[in-house]
Amino acid sequence: MIIALVDCNSFYCSCERAFNPGLQSLPVVVLSNNDGCVIARTDEAKALGIAMGVPVFKIKDLIKKHNVKVFSSNFALYGDLSARVMQTLSEFTPELEVYSIDEAFLALNVKNEQQAIELSQEMVRRVYQYTGIPICVGLGPTKVLAKVANRIAKKHKKQTKGVFSLVHPETRRLQLSRFPVEDIWGVGRKSAAKLQSHNIKTAWQLSQSNEKFIQKLLSIQGRRIVKELNAQACLSMDLIFEPQKNILSSRSFGKPIQELEDLKEAVANHITTAAEKLRRQGSVAGFLSVFIRTSPFKNAPQYFNSATLSLETGTCVTHKLIHKAFLLLESIYKPGFDYKKCGILLGDLRQKAPNQMSFFEQADSPKDEKLMQTLDLINKHYGKNTLKYAACGNNPFWRMLSQMKTKGFTTRWSELIETK
Repeated sequence: MIIALVDCNSFYCSCERAFNPGLQSLPVVVLSNNDGCVIARTDEAKALGIAMGVPVFKIKDLIKKHNVKVFSSNFALYGDLSARVMQTLSEFTPELEVYSIDEAFLALNVKNEQQAIELSQEMVRRVYQYTGIPICVGLGPTKVLAKVANRIAKKHKKQTKGVFSLVHPETRRLQLSRFPVEDIWGVGRKSAAKLQSHNIKTAWQLSQSNEKFIQKLLSIQGRRIVKELNAQACLSMDLIFEPQKNILSSRSFGKPIQELEDLKEAVANHITTAAEKLRRQGSVAGFLSVFIRTSPFKNAPQYFNSATLSLETGTCVTHKLIHKAFLLLESIYKPGFDYKKCGILLGDLRQKAPNQMSFFEQADSPKDEKLMQTLDLINKHYGKNTLKYAACGNNPFWRMLSQMKTKGFTTRWSELIETK
């Protein structure tokens, strides 16, 4: 079996280019929530020296000088295109592990390396034809080697045409001897420093190291990486969806707010988003936390506080969670501050049934569950927030900045592309 690691190229930027062909070959960047920092860059933007995570105000002159195209993040669109990419990849094998929004591992049932390369070349062609998203594919006998191969494919796109293989032992030895140890999947900055202090600077040197010594230096994870670099599979394909253990929802405001009622609207929206995710994975929350804070970057009085409440019976009902979140918010709110951010955390997540009973708290009733099912069904069919609680408000003024956001294209009927 050969493992393929598929990675979308500059994914967020590629999503923007998919609906605007005029952006091809131009430097493009996508900004974080509230239009704060760069979170995605095309190769052309990287060549200009634009670093990942740099605040956009620091590169305004560079943007203007080189006509860099700047976009607000459009996560609904990116999520939809990700699902389309993964659906296309699933046509090549039933053994597909979605690793992140723009990455997936595939177990290829092929006879030899050449078949794997040809199949990967077809993946590149078909994904681009169906979605407009360019991808690179790395091939190897293990996940770690597939990751290394993918990085080489992305670094040398023209020579590799988006596909590179480390299946052959001689190719593996040559490429690993050139591959920096700090770029290996699973080797963090601190681990790389430890390895370099022992003169282990390349992936090949790590692969030839004593496994027991590496385990002592980096824990069992380091030993697994050594084995994987030597084509001994230790990391299996994870094909089963694992529910989240915590769900966090928070955003900075587009402009500071002071009033409790405005904070309540924001909290209600966060609860609504988190509760939908909670129900989607069939879980209930065992505790709820709410926090508020001012901007640490502003020369003004500072305030941060949070409060937590245990939910003995557990719940996934939106209006129950909103009610309890408001009680927590009221307990920590102080007037007179310019609040810049708030958020909520749902924790101690567990399966909906069987559930803990309590004398002091009423469990979710069949009526509550039916109401939530109806709410989710309507919003799934007609679009997000078609039906929502009044506590969420209507187009709140404090929404985060998204001044350069493109249309929904595939996620809103009203924003479909029209041809003349």
